[in-house]
Amino acid sequence: MKYSAASSMSAYIFLLLFSFSWPITSSQSHESFLQCLSLHSSNLSSISKLIYTPNNPSYFSVLDFSIQNPRFSSPFTPKPLVIVTPLQPSHVQAAINCTGKHSLQIRVRSGGHDYEGLSYVSEVPFVILDLINLRSITVDEENSTAWVEAGATVGELYYRIAEKSPTLGFPAGTCPTMGVGGHFSGGGQGTMLRKYGLAADNIVDARLVDVEGNLLDRKSMGEDLFWAIRGGGGVSFGVILAWKIKLVPVPSIVTVFTIDRNLEQNATKLVHQWMLVADKFHEDLFIRLNLQAANSTEDGKKTIQVSFNSMFLGGVDRLLPLMEKSFPELGLRKEDCTEMSWIESTLYFNEQNGQPLEALLNRTLQSKLSFKAKSDFVQEPISEKVLEGIWEFLYEEEVGRGMLIITPYGGKMSKIPESETPFPHRAGNIGPIQYLIYWEEEGNVTEAQMHINWIRRLHSYMTPYVSKHPRAAYLNYRDLDIGTNRGPSTTYEQARIWGVKYFKSNFDRLVHVKTKVDPTNFFWNEQSIPPLPVRG
Repeated sequence: MKYSAASSMSAYIFLLLFSFSWPITSSQSHESFLQCLSLHSSNLSSISKLIYTPNNPSYFSVLDFSIQNPRFSSPFTPKPLVIVTPLQPSHVQAAINCTGKHSLQIRVRSGGHDYEGLSYVSEVPFVILDLINLRSITVDEENSTAWVEAGATVGELYYRIAEKSPTLGFPAGTCPTMGVGGHFSGGGQGTMLRKYGLAADNIVDARLVDVEGNLLDRKSMGEDLFWAIRGGGGVSFGVILAWKIKLVPVPSIVTVFTIDRNLEQNATKLVHQWMLVADKFHEDLFIRLNLQAANSTEDGKKTIQVSFNSMFLGGVDRLLPLMEKSFPELGLRKEDCTEMSWIESTLYFNEQNGQPLEALLNRTLQSKLSFKAKSDFVQEPISEKVLEGIWEFLYEEEVGRGMLIITPYGGKMSKIPESETPFPHRAGNIGPIQYLIYWEEEGNVTEAQMHINWIRRLHSYMTPYVSKHPRAAYLNYRDLDIGTNRGPSTTYEQARIWGVKYFKSNFDRLVHVKTKVDPTNFFWNEQSIPPLPVRG
């Protein structure tokens, strides 16, 4: 491509604006990348306002704003050479083109909730493409659909839906600060999954920029790629700009309750009983478990607290007979329940009950603690004896810092075939376990490792009691312990170690799609889908 004298002058001015912002040791690669961006932009002043370099006064505030796990924000964590915050598809296309030309890696961040920080950390020179400005949401109430840009959060989406209709919703997650770009592309589970499946099951179109810089929709990308990005992790295949989603009907009134039981109130027996029935409840009923240590009424002692956290798509008068029939052991009473709108329930599940709906528009977590997570899928009820072993692990950590969250499947989840999307964890699963450990991040590497070792020991203890061949895991609870790629030249065999745990037999189809759309593995990270070698 030939450039005009005017373009060259624009590039020169662009470099003058930014040259002082780069460390001298990296100036050549920085300047080359910035010059490339300027030459691919029709409006120099526009794109210059969207770029942050390390000496820019706003660089660290932009970088840190969407880091949701302080474990990856220490002074020793690798930082991006450049942060690009696009306003339109052409900015994304330019960033892909220029990172490729100058051998930089690209990391794509929509909400910053990647559990292992892969959307904003890399061990090689890299650029963050931060989609925070791509967050428009257009709700079509008449057709029960919406277009939502990848940088929007789940909370923003819920709020905009409720603005249009009190009887439409969407089955995504309970944390409102998650970006929809990553959350939907990994599956996306929430309180309505037993009724409507995952977020990924309700996507009807998408816009994506591929490795060649082409702007694609469902028709132009083809059904294979459209299949892959709905549960297979979109960042392996391109940069997702927006989703078109199918909104779902919700009743004008839903019912919520949270019942806490400790060991003195038969918590162990209740958890075991839940395991027997949770995936068989009516599809309108969702009851998840939160297991953690708590202070006992006896001084200096601990107990286990189990929270039965529920939403029912209907009123309390319909809920109570269902509970009496399917889970009478919990002893649910009318006074335990609260009726509210579906949109109010999204605040309830984020521990913001009673706050104004505008709280859903807040992109920052209420508190940020460092954490490590792991996951499993339960296929057979866990015995009381094994549960008692879990309690011993929870006693080792500070109250409220170590926990297990168990989500019930069944209902719609059991009716969708394993191969319908890359997310394969359907019939035969009681539900997933999310193991979590939180701690204060104070630069104490030894203490952090102690907590990480704790969750690894707990995960190891659970080996005989969860899914096998493979021992499955959930992509959105990303865990690098289960295997990582060895750079962009990772082989199929190396990636398959972790790939089959997330995707089971769907991994091979994902590799086929990757080979077709990104044969040089430009879009790679520590757990991205690899292409097969190009045959000579």
